[in-house]
Amino acid sequence: MSLTLLNVIVAVVIAIAFAALNAAYLVWAERRGAARIQRRPGPNINGPFGLLQPPLDGIKLMAKQLTIPGGADKVLFIAAPVLAMFPAIMSFVTIPFSESIVAKNMNVGVLMIFAFASTGSMALVFAGWSSRNKYAMMSSVRAVSQAVAYEIPMLITTITVVMIAGSTDLMEIVRQQSGSILHWNIFPVLGNSHNLLMPMSFLIFFTCTLAETNRAPFDLGEAESELVAGFHTEYGSMGFGLFFMGEYANIVIGSCMTTILFLGGWNAPLPFLGFIPGIFWFLLKLYLLIATFIWIRWTFPRTTIYGLLNLSWKILIPLSLFNLLFTAGLIKVF
Repeated sequence: MSLTLLNVIVAVVIAIAFAALNAAYLVWAERRGAARIQRRPGPNINGPFGLLQPPLDGIKLMAKQLTIPGGADKVLFIAAPVLAMFPAIMSFVTIPFSESIVAKNMNVGVLMIFAFASTGSMALVFAGWSSRNKYAMMSSVRAVSQAVAYEIPMLITTITVVMIAGSTDLMEIVRQQSGSILHWNIFPVLGNSHNLLMPMSFLIFFTCTLAETNRAPFDLGEAESELVAGFHTEYGSMGFGLFFMGEYANIVIGSCMTTILFLGGWNAPLPFLGFIPGIFWFLLKLYLLIATFIWIRWTFPRTTIYGLLNLSWKILIPLSLFNLLFTAGLIKVF
């Protein structure tokens, strides 16, 4: 029992370190990418290519005092940033990065990821409500309505993949995509007729991931031109830092799930490349997806709140339901 507890503690510590490192240097990558796309200088002063900028920013945030606005609910105000970070950290524990690199594999890994992800909306509500700021409150209402709208098609699309795999075990879903790139769930495979609509499933899932992580063009909860800075308007120091880490940790989680469900996880694209360790392929796919997140943010303009919600309720949910029923019918027939 003590050994199991020790393993869990070590896994959580590694997950926190991995999330913190990704948050720090994905911010650097995003700022460099934005500078390239918009033809302007990026962080290039502190260290070679500005690589020392993230740790310096972290030190600055930790050195600042946490101030609580007058009249705010102190307990919820302090709890909100922690709650924003906690689900992402716990989700890392069950994600398999390769056949052997997983902290705790569970046969209900998909359900665990979505269970923790659903609690993230509570952090937004707590942050907006407890701040006693009308802009933060409006932002939290927007963010929660967005999260609810896009969780539905994301979950329906995930159920489609689970039906095809016949398992909610993340490792089993990856194993069933072994072989060549044509066996990945993103591609329709000849002779595997219940995979015909999987490219559409991938697009729906990826779009929902963008919306769930409050990334542009779906960052209506943090629309600076309308709501100052969103639900974290009143946060500074490490309160703001935890929200920031939580956002990038959720991006990594969403990209990990996309890799596992559709891109073959740690499997190599071609059999003769199987001698390369699986962790390399997993991280390559993961960071290519994150690079796509960055490219989309700095290329497309922000949509409107009505366009955002209509996209989910009028387009993505009907498409995902049709996809689910069509896949179920093909599985039954063939």
